[in-house]
Amino acid sequence: MKNYVIEIKWGVIFFAASLLWMYFEKLMGWHDVLIAKHAIYTNFFGLIAIAVYLFAIHDKRKNFFGGKMRWKQGFVSGVILSIVIALLSPIGQLITHYLISPEFFENSIESSVERNAMKREDAEAYFNLSSYIVQSIAGALMFGVVTAAFAALILKRK
Repeated sequence: MKNYVIEIKWGVIFFAASLLWMYFEKLMGWHDVLIAKHAIYTNFFGLIAIAVYLFAIHDKRKNFFGGKMRWKQGFVSGVILSIVIALLSPIGQLITHYLISPEFFENSIESSVERNAMKREDAEAYFNLSSYIVQSIAGALMFGVVTAAFAALILKRK
């Protein structure tokens, strides 16, 4: 476990950053009056996510591997970070949808139906806590592994 302290630390930092981002989205109106734009604007969090991965793998290289790190070492560190983030993501979804933005799903459903983007049944099946928990876990793993691969490539040192 002590070999993964850095990944756990950065997983918690990622978790906190994602909650702050959700609060920012709420303040910007992307969860209510501007909800139709949410799907576009929420993607900007990807820049923060990439930065966290870069900082985390850099931290691992500097403080665990003594400044030298092969691609595989950085990649494994990033994958472990992705697993930590995936494990924390259901808690983040609960906090987001019960405390930060409890009306998000209702607003998303109504907006999708009004814009004829989805039928009500489809919108209700997509915009709910269970669906978002599954999406957050899968997204953390998929996006995380790809980001880890690129971050490790950038940060490897002989």
